Amino acid sequence: MHAWPASEVPALPGQGRDLTIHDTATGALVTPDPGPVARIYVCGITPYDATHIGHAATYNAFDLVQRVWLDNKRQVHYVQNVTDVDDPLLQRADRDNVDWVALAEQETALFREDMTALRMLPPRHYIGAVEAIPGIVPLVERLRDMGAAYELDGDIYFSVESDADFGKVSGLDAATMRHLSAERGGDPDRPGKKNPLDPMLWMAAREGEPSWDGGSLGHGRPGWHIECVAIALDHLGMGFDVQGGGSDLAFPHHEMGASHAQVLTGEFPMAKAYVHAGMVALHGEKMSKSKGNLVFVSQLRRDGVDPVAIRLALLAHHYRADWEWTDDVLRDAEARLARWRAAVSRPDGPPAETLVEEIRDALAADLDAPAALAAVDRWAARQEEQGGTDTGAPGVVSRAVDALLGVAL
Repeated sequence: MHAWPASEVPALPGQGRDLTIHDTATGALVTPDPGPVARIYVCGITPYDATHIGHAATYNAFDLVQRVWLDNKRQVHYVQNVTDVDDPLLQRADRDNVDWVALAEQETALFREDMTALRMLPPRHYIGAVEAIPGIVPLVERLRDMGAAYELDGDIYFSVESDADFGKVSGLDAATMRHLSAERGGDPDRPGKKNPLDPMLWMAAREGEPSWDGGSLGHGRPGWHIECVAIALDHLGMGFDVQGGGSDLAFPHHEMGASHAQVLTGEFPMAKAYVHAGMVALHGEKMSKSKGNLVFVSQLRRDGVDPVAIRLALLAHHYRADWEWTDDVLRDAEARLARWRAAVSRPDGPPAETLVEEIRDALAADLDAPAALAAVDRWAARQEEQGGTDTGAPGVVSRAVDALLGVAL
């Protein structure tokens, strides 16, 4: 599976910053030390519908992570998956009487278009669940052979009790875990499971559903969590720098994935930092496909909204915050974009070197994009009120907001 094209990231003068970021597992700010190559895995979409603003906010957060690392002269090895076979996808295809493969390809293509328009940096490896199956099967077989997995009516489940570190990603109690498991795709009430929280590794073939040869596992398809584990271990290895996604992935997805990987390798932790973006609401409720309260990036683009304004709307909120999408949020972003473009269109302006350092400092401090935007606002206000004589300043500002914020002026 191929990703989307990369936009050029301008090089900036001076020195970038080390990134300090909030780690869900410890509840503290941490400073990963990636070395020359930073490794990041961000969980991708299940392509049964278009990219909504909540998706865009999450991917924007981890785009900023990459930009901070790149500015600090590091290479970035970024991996993202696509869950291109899963119950919601099959249910949508059945509802609309369309081929599930065609639906997945259609929505994945639209996602790529949206990411390109929003100038998100693409992953080095963009891997679908289906193409990862040959690597998933041996991992499930190994877990079973280790005694960390068991069969139930042909399905294979992971035993959470096989991992002494289970629970360290989310830090949740058992009752909360059970509630969220039921809410987020698990089956805690299925009879016969050793522990209600045990997640499925391999689903035996169901009539009328796609399946693949699982070797000794029989025909079937992979569970959700093992998909990301197989892809991450294959392309990044254990102990990579950042595992990212929305806050709703902390449990069960990232918790279960960490346990799978830790049992398979005998190493801890799977990722040095578990980083989670907040949820975006619409009309008072979290934006979600199941509720249908969605604002699609592609529809905004069709309505003539500048993708740069959409990106600025995302940047106006701290990545960990829960916030609500409104018409005013978009109007404010469009007005800000107009002010910035007017400011950099002049032949000279106030000196901008300090502004570059302010943006760097803000982003290095747990991706404080609102503070970075406020710094650019102050420079634009000075430009409007009093101007300046530095002929290079507008170009410096344009390159800085492009490189660090992904905003093309």
